[in-house]
Amino acid sequence: MLCTRLTNARFLTMDPDHPVAHDLGIWQGRIAGLDEAVTSLPAREVVDLQGATVLPGFVDAHVHLAWTGFKQNTPSIAGRTRVEDVLAVVAEAVARTRAPGDWVSIAGYDQRALGRHLTAAELDKVSDGRKLYLLHDSGHGCVVNTAVLDLLPADVPHENGFLAEQAMGAARALRLPYAQEDLAEAIGRAARTCLTEGVTACAEAGIGGTLFGHSPVELGAYQLARDKGMLPLRVQLMVSADRLRPVAAHEADGVPRALDLGLRTGFGGDRLSVGALKVYTDGGMMARTAALTSPYEGLDHAGQLQDDPDVLTDLIVDGHLAGWQLAVHAIGDRAADIALDAIERAQRIRPRPEARHRIEHAGLIRPDQLPRMARLGVSAVVQPNFLRSFGDDYASIMGEERAPWMYRGRAFLDHGIPLVGSSDRPVADGSPLRAVQFMAERASASGQFIGPDEAVTVDQALHAYTVAGARACHWEDRLGSLTPGKQADLVVLADDPRSVDTSRIGAIEVVETYVDARPSRSRA
Repeated sequence: MLCTRLTNARFLTMDPDHPVAHDLGIWQGRIAGLDEAVTSLPAREVVDLQGATVLPGFVDAHVHLAWTGFKQNTPSIAGRTRVEDVLAVVAEAVARTRAPGDWVSIAGYDQRALGRHLTAAELDKVSDGRKLYLLHDSGHGCVVNTAVLDLLPADVPHENGFLAEQAMGAARALRLPYAQEDLAEAIGRAARTCLTEGVTACAEAGIGGTLFGHSPVELGAYQLARDKGMLPLRVQLMVSADRLRPVAAHEADGVPRALDLGLRTGFGGDRLSVGALKVYTDGGMMARTAALTSPYEGLDHAGQLQDDPDVLTDLIVDGHLAGWQLAVHAIGDRAADIALDAIERAQRIRPRPEARHRIEHAGLIRPDQLPRMARLGVSAVVQPNFLRSFGDDYASIMGEERAPWMYRGRAFLDHGIPLVGSSDRPVADGSPLRAVQFMAERASASGQFIGPDEAVTVDQALHAYTVAGARACHWEDRLGSLTPGKQADLVVLADDPRSVDTSRIGAIEVVETYVDARPSRSRA
C-alpha cells in the first residue's frame, strides 16, 4: 500500500526516461513509482491536484539563510533616495535602543539609490552615542559612524566611514556573536520563505567566516534549528575557508590545512550536511569591488581582490588537498582567472575529477575563459535575478563589450559547463520562477535586454534549478528529478512554465511545496 498517491496532475519529472507523468506514488517519503506502476495500487491518501503542474522541488545552490532571516527583522532604508530620509530611519532605530553604546544595525543600504555613499559624520548626527552599522545590500561593505571607527585598528582602510571587504570584516569582528537561539530563529524564518517559493533544498554559502559568518559556533545553530523542527527544508552548509588551520596530519595524507578533526565535504545527514569550502577571491559588482581585468566604466579602478593572489591560490589548493569540494566566489573576470589558475594547479598536484568544484557567481566571464572552465570540469553557479533586478546598472558599469559576458547561460551550456541556478538571497530576489523567466528572455525589470544571445530554453533553465542544482551539491542520487527511489520533494504550480508565455513564468503561483512528501501547509 502507498502512503500517498498524487493524481490528476502534469508531472514534469526532469527524468529523460519518463519525462511526463500523470500519477505519482509515495512510500515513506520517497517516490515509489509513476503512472501505471502506481495507479492501481491502494493508498492511504489520494490527493487530486486538479490539473496542476508538478516539478521536482527547486534547489537553490547559493543562499544566506541566517542573513536573510535577520534582514527580515531589521530596520531597513531600502528605497530611500534622500540622505535626510535615510537618517530619519536611523534615528528611529536609535530611539528604540536602550542605552548608549548599543549597536544599531540597519539593512537595505545601497549607495546607488543616494548617488553617493553616506559618511560617518552624517551618521554621527543621529547616533546618540550608539554604534551604527549599515550593511551594504551586496554584503561586501558597510557604513559605520565614528564610534565604530574609533574602535578599529588605525591601519583599517575606509572612505569617510565606508568599509569594504576585509575592512568590513574588521568592523564585524567588534560585535559579539549572535546567540545560537537567535540564529536558529532567523534560519527558520528564512527557510519558511524559501518553501513559499518552491525551494526544497539549498546550500548556505559560507558559515563561520569573517565576511558573512555570524558565530564561531554557527554550525551548531543549524543543528539547533533542525532539532527544534525549525528547519523545514534540506540545507547544505558551505564552510568559510578562513576557518581552515594548519594541521600536523600524517605526511601520507597530504593535508596542510583542515577544519578541526578533518571535517570536510560530505559529512552529515539527509536534512543537514557539510558541503563545499567557500573561498572569497573578490567582492561584488553592486559595491564596485568585483575584481576586473580593466576598470569599471566611468570609474578609475577595477575592483579588488580579497587578498594577495598567492595567498588566495594557496588557500584554494590547500582546500582541494584536504578533500573539500571548492565553491570559489569569483564575480569579476580577474578573480575568475585566479580561481581557475588555482583549481588547475590543485588538480595537477592531486587529481580529483569527482570533486565538482564550483565558481560561485561567475559574474563576468570572458570568452577565452569558457574553454578553461569546461576543461577543468567546474560548474557555474549563477544568480539570474541579479541581472533581472540590477541589470541596467551592471550593464552601464561593464560597458558595451563586457555586458553580454555577465551571468552567462547559453555560452556555459555550449561549452559543456554545468549551469546551476541560485539566488544569493537576500542580496537579490529568491524566486526560482522569476529567475527561470530571466534566463529564457534575458530582460531586466525595466525591459532592457542584457546579453540576449545568452538566453536558454525554459527546459534548460528549469534543469539549472533542479537536476543541475542537485548535482552541484552531490545530491543527484536523491534529489533533482521525480524518479522512483528519490525523495518526494515536489513543487506544485498553478501553471506549466513550459506552456505559458515566457513573460508570465515569474508570476506563476506556487500552490504547494512538499519535502519528504509532507506539504508545507501542514507545517504552519
